[in-house]
Amino acid sequence: MKYKSQKVAYWFFATCMLLLSLQIVYGFIMGFARIGYDGLHEWIPFNAARATHTNLLVVWLLAGFMGAAHYIIPEESGRELYSVKLAWIQLISLIVVGVTAIIGFHLNWWEGRKFLEIPRPLDYLVVANVLLFLFNIGMTILKGKKYSTTQLVLYIGLLSAALLYLPGMIYFRSQTMDSYFRWWVVHLWVEGVWELIMGSILSYLLIKLTGVDREVIEKWLYVIIGLTFLSGILGTGHHYYYIGAPKYWLAVGGFFSALEPLAFLGMALFAVAMYRKSGRQHPNKIALYWTIGCAIMSFVGAGFLGAAHTLPQVNMWTHGTLVTAMHGHMAFWGAYAMIVLAIITYSMPMMTGRKLWNNMPGLLAFWLTNIGMVGMVGAFAVAGIAQVYLERKMGMDFLAVQREISVHFIALLCSATLFTTGVILFIYNFVKSGQPTDEVIVPENSEEEFYTPVAERN
Repeated sequence: MKYKSQKVAYWFFATCMLLLSLQIVYGFIMGFARIGYDGLHEWIPFNAARATHTNLLVVWLLAGFMGAAHYIIPEESGRELYSVKLAWIQLISLIVVGVTAIIGFHLNWWEGRKFLEIPRPLDYLVVANVLLFLFNIGMTILKGKKYSTTQLVLYIGLLSAALLYLPGMIYFRSQTMDSYFRWWVVHLWVEGVWELIMGSILSYLLIKLTGVDREVIEKWLYVIIGLTFLSGILGTGHHYYYIGAPKYWLAVGGFFSALEPLAFLGMALFAVAMYRKSGRQHPNKIALYWTIGCAIMSFVGAGFLGAAHTLPQVNMWTHGTLVTAMHGHMAFWGAYAMIVLAIITYSMPMMTGRKLWNNMPGLLAFWLTNIGMVGMVGAFAVAGIAQVYLERKMGMDFLAVQREISVHFIALLCSATLFTTGVILFIYNFVKSGQPTDEVIVPENSEEEFYTPVAERN
């Protein structure tokens, strides 16, 4: 850690851990409800649990991206964060908005639009919060001593995510128009500008962990940006098949959705190639596992599994089934959750001075979470395929089908338990690392990447 203000990232990461834990709790509530154990229904009905589960995912990932920016941008800019006080205000307001939204879901105070359920008054607070964040980061870059592609791509991704939130706030009396612009937020976030954020964090970590020349890595970043925008923008069309949009979206959405895996394949090849060219052995091997794993799992989940059901000929049967949940879980985990966990794993020893890299809890956390996620995705896949056949092909009643496929949720809960064990171990390592300290600040002109003057504080 080279700047004192980078320490504020720790509190964003701590918020991530708390919200991730809460998201998992609501996931288990839904899982048990699926197999008939819905004893909490009067207090937490399934629709409230689902809205809470998905919105917690979005908030903890955004908190992770913000934490990553607060850690990366000062170092890439060659100066302290513009205002630590503004960062604290922004974090506290983000938590307040998130808690208010969750309470609102349980009191039926929401908009009812999937992924954008938070009530309209809170939308304005979200915009104010993000503008405060962008101002703080933007001023840090503007007043910085140097500029880098990694730094600018990260900021452009964060700025674009903020701008693309605005179409979701426009009110339409038409359900078709509302759904049309809602996907400008949801799709163009997760299959567009969030990929820029992911790519920039991936680039930063590979520079630090492999020792490969910055110019080489950042040239790859340009390729990834190009592939993302080539496929991602018009790939939005695969959400327009059945909402009343013009028929040409069947062709446009199908074609460009088929190209979307190229961006994620590029990221996977990029990460592996940089690892093979590694010029040094960084001691934080587990951070490297999360980084390379993110690139590979994002291709599998967001790329391969996404393309598998977005062609019109397939999507007409799978739309709105558990096949979507199969793709969604692996995509969000591989592309975004893993990159947040990667930057946390890398930065924690730098901020605290505790050399907790390559320990058994950290290694088990990586493997158990990934094996557990693969198990969950497999359970969703089998349940989803059975649902498509019984409901869409055989014409069975929706609720009758849900009863028939409930057995697969037993396997899902077992896999989720394995996944949760890994998350608990990750959080254990996070807590054991302690809080940041000024004693580990590296002189600005030092090239040492893992300087820890605090002697073995484990």
